[in-house]
Amino acid sequence: MRKFLIAAFVLGLAACAPVDPAPTPGASAGSAQTDCTARGGTMQRVGRAQTLQCVVPYADAGEACRSGSECDSGNCIGPVDAAGQTNVTGQCQASNMRFGCYSHVNNGRAEQAICVD
Repeated sequence: MRKFLIAAFVLGLAACAPVDPAPTPGASAGSAQTDCTARGGTMQRVGRAQTLQCVVPYADAGEACRSGSECDSGNCIGPVDAAGQTNVTGQCQASNMRFGCYSHVNNGRAEQAICVD
């Protein structure tokens, strides 16, 4: 019985130990904004869930391409209705956000279309 009381007392003291306070939402948001700006981006609500994310544009955004290797992002994007076609010219991905409907263009051929929410 004595061991039980000692164990209960120790556990009770442990429950009263101070814990680190939770970070304030404003502090982390300010840090994220600063980091995003330093990368050349802007904080935007994106996707179906409208989550706040850092959107960084690519220098070659919108330039004509026939393969992802021609783009900073590594992604050459074509229209959805071009899927399966050959001799397709796409555009370099505009930013690091991949939301929307598009097909990837590789070696002038549009791959299967995809929609990302």
